This record gives sequence, structure tokens and C-alpha cells, in this order.
Amino acid sequence: MNPTNLVRRSYTMAVLLTGMILFSPAHAQADKYPEKPITFVVPYPAGGVADQFARSMATELGKRLGQSVVVSNRAGANGNIGSAYAAKQPADGYTLLLGSTSTLAVNPHLYKDMGYDPIKDLQPVTLTHQMPNVLIVGSGTPYKSVEDVIKAARREPGRIPFGSAGNGNSMHLAGELFQKQSRTKLMHVPYKGAPPALTDVMGGSLPTMFINLPAVVGYADSDKIRILAVAAPTRSKVLPNVPTFEQAGVPGVISSVWNGILVRSGTPEAIVRKLNQNIVAILQSEAFAQPLEKQGYEVLSSTPQEFADLLQKDTKVMGEQVRDAGIQID
Repeated sequence: MNPTNLVRRSYTMAVLLTGMILFSPAHAQADKYPEKPITFVVPYPAGGVADQFARSMATELGKRLGQSVVVSNRAGANGNIGSAYAAKQPADGYTLLLGSTSTLAVNPHLYKDMGYDPIKDLQPVTLTHQMPNVLIVGSGTPYKSVEDVIKAARREPGRIPFGSAGNGNSMHLAGELFQKQSRTKLMHVPYKGAPPALTDVMGGSLPTMFINLPAVVGYADSDKIRILAVAAPTRSKVLPNVPTFEQAGVPGVISSVWNGILVRSGTPEAIVRKLNQNIVAILQSEAFAQPLEKQGYEVLSSTPQEFADLLQKDTKVMGEQVRDAGIQID
């Protein structure tokens, strides 16, 4: 065959194949998406920092997509109930999940049956934000510094309670890491979510806890709690007078939780891409990011692959932390 004719035939086939791809059902579906309201599953109770972020995102995403995005709180089992629900919905982009280090990277090492596999059943869309943990104490306690907590813990090993949002979450792991690095022993008190634990700290029935920074920024100048240290490499911009743990004399206490948005695995790539482009545009807008950063959130964004790579890496890292701490879920 004449080489020129062969090139022409190859070019023609390439054009036809490109057309088939561009006008495939998946791409046609993405062009029309969304044609109905989207459900945004938050596997935590209403009122917490994850829920607050999700509601802000839902409002802005709804504006960009021209459809309402409805937040659905499905709390329980350390985030497994809501996450499993989202992982079992149709792979059509109409159910979003707010995932986190705890639900996606820690829980697989705590539960024999979560009801879903984070890596196999979920498709990452983009990271959204991360939050460092902080150590707080009630204003009625005698603890004015991290050193005060350490001295008390050494006087009464295993008797000073610290609260968290539940077994195995990032707040619990922060407490375990603090004990390891400070060579102390505290008594862990798991709650069903951070808000009730924080209420008890402010009320005086729980002396101390580790908690995500945005949950307590509003109380920094109040007489309800004291924020003793932030588990980050550097001081928080919103709490410049609060030392890091290293500055407070306990190096190696770095603990934060990342969050991101995911959909069911098998969702058409064109829909995942459309969601990523719109959500990232929101995250990178100053109007959206600045108010959140003033509350202690560190706003992030990523490609789906970058999020997937982080999930793979942190699943291994968190497994080591869980084993080192000897955390078990009955």
C-alpha cells in the first residue's frame, strides 16, 4: 500500500477513535452532570469542624454546579457508618464523601470489618484541608503549661484522664504520641465525637484532651479552656502565642488530620475530573479559603492521583502508629 494512503488511513482512524472517546456515553454523562441534587456524606455528627467545613463547601459547590449539594451526617463507628454508606452508593458522582486520616488510613488497622475498603471502594477526588491537633486543659485545672501536665502525670501514672473523639482517631493518636515522647502515662477517655468531650473540658469534668485546632480557636481568649501546645512543626498563625510541643519541651509530637472528598470507585473519569476542577477552584479562591484559615484550617487541594498516593502512604504510616500504641477496638 502507498505509504501516503496508509498515513491517511491511520489519521482517519485516529480521528474516528478520538470522536468515539469524546462522544462516549461517559463523556456525554459528564456534560450533563449534575442533573439532580448531590448528597455530601459527612461521617461525623453535625456541629463539629468536619461538618462546618462540609457545609461551606456544599454551598459553594452547589453554586458552581447549578444543583443543590445536601450535607448528610451519618455518624457512628468512628466514621465507618457514613463511609460505608457512601462506598455502596451508585458510581455516578451523586454521592460525595468527606474522608479523613482517621476514617481512611487508621480505621483499616482497628476494625476487622469496616463495611468497605477505602482503597478499593472509593475514588479520591481532591484533598481539601488539614488540621493540627492541640492539647487543651480546663481553666479550672492547675495546669498552666505542658510541663505541668507532665509533672502531674508522673506523680499519678495512668490516673489523669485525657479525652478524644473516640478510639483510634487522630486525637487519640496524638495523646498516645505525647505519652510516648514525654515518657508519661495518662488515662484515655474516648467520647462519641469531639463536641461532648470539649463540653466536659469546659464544664470541669474532664481535665484535658487533644482536639483539632479549629474546634477551639474561638475559645482561645476565653476563660473556659487553656490551649497549651500545638502538635505542628511551627506555631499556628491563628495562635501565635501558643508553643509547639517541641518548644514546650516535648519534641516529636507532630499530629494532624487531613481531609478530602471521594466518590464511589468506578465513577466515570470525566465526572471525577469535573468535580476535581470545580472543588479545587473553590479551595483556591481567597473568598473561600481565608475565612477558614482564620479558624485554624489549612486549606489544601490536589489531583486525584496525589490524594490516592497520600492515602496509600499514610495507611502504612498509621498502621505503625496504631501498633506502637497498642490500640484495639473490640
